[in-house]
Amino acid sequence: MLDPAGRVVMVSGAARGIGREIARLLRATGWRVSAGLRDPGKLDAAEDVFAHRYEAEEADSAEAWAAATVARFGRLDAVVNSAGINPMARLLDADEIAHDAMWRVNVKGPMRVIRAAWPHLVASGEGRVVNIASLSGKRVANENLGYAMSKFAVVALTQEVRRQGWDHGIRATALCPGFVATDMTAGAKWPRAQMSRPEDVAELVATVLRLPNTATVGEIRVNCRFEALL
Repeated sequence: MLDPAGRVVMVSGAARGIGREIARLLRATGWRVSAGLRDPGKLDAAEDVFAHRYEAEEADSAEAWAAATVARFGRLDAVVNSAGINPMARLLDADEIAHDAMWRVNVKGPMRVIRAAWPHLVASGEGRVVNIASLSGKRVANENLGYAMSKFAVVALTQEVRRQGWDHGIRATALCPGFVATDMTAGAKWPRAQMSRPEDVAELVATVLRLPNTATVGEIRVNCRFEALL
């Protein structure tokens, strides 16, 4: 297992939900954390992480965040893409605003972060990328096609990172949870007490980040209710 002490990780969507729990746990276990969020002021100073503005819809935001992270810490070893949105976007909706927004935030956002971090992950020799996808990226189980399409794309992105980064020591994992008890699932028709907890998802992220190059896990599906495996 890799020793996280001194290693640097960028975590997007760190203001709340899964991203916040990931940033907290990684910091507590020895990582130096660069937290990307729309309003850095929303992160409590007690979190003890480097907070930097990151807006997924802005083309140059990822580059600025990565540059600031390396300027602060002198290196970059891992990226966790947790930022995402989930408006309703159905197949027969004539208005494609929600579809387009999810493509910009859920797909192009993490792609740009990875691209900005790439030379530093290569230099690390043990670079790591974890993309928070979804079980909606493995099957379509409700009418929000736009969200599913974006998360299918995140899985594809992860596979390409693994393919292109393998010889450089870069390892990538798509983490695919179902319902997680966060703000995003507040209106879901499933008991919150039976949903996965964001801190449990964070534990999975911490685990895959520590795995050596010889024991990579490309994909993890996380269920809170029974589903037949594909």
